[in-house]
Amino acid sequence: MKRFLLSILCFLSITPTFAQKVYRGNSTYTSDIICRFEDGKLHKGNSTYISDVLVRFADKMLYRGNSTYTSDVLFTYRDGKIYRGRSSYVSDVVATWRDGKMYSTTSPYQSDILFNYRDNKVYRRNSTYQSDILLTTSSRLHPVLLYWILCAAE
Repeated sequence: MKRFLLSILCFLSITPTFAQKVYRGNSTYTSDIICRFEDGKLHKGNSTYISDVLVRFADKMLYRGNSTYTSDVLFTYRDGKIYRGRSSYVSDVVATWRDGKMYSTTSPYQSDILFNYRDNKVYRRNSTYQSDILLTTSSRLHPVLLYWILCAAE
């Protein structure tokens, strides 16, 4: 049994990680890839080049480009809240993630839902209509990345 578990662990350690892809609208065509997330880096389009890294996500912080400098922190994620920079002040909360929905600041109101995320689809506001799909992901993506992608698209 130990040999079996050890062989599974070895296999998993050498198995390549697969990129999570973000598509425009309801599409899953390669031509509609907006960005790809792999190894903590969000790349432009379907690129794997270091020069195409848009942001890096590590230790619940989103960094500008490929940086890990504290001065390049764009957002910090803590307890379902997205803070501006490295802040932890309530006044610096830009959005709150709760039950698959992203709310503006700390608001609990339905009218302040920015988007909702279910079944790898990002819907406008509180909608679940096919016509309101903003993004489709190939697998589950962290809410901070979704928030940044949607903010960058505006």
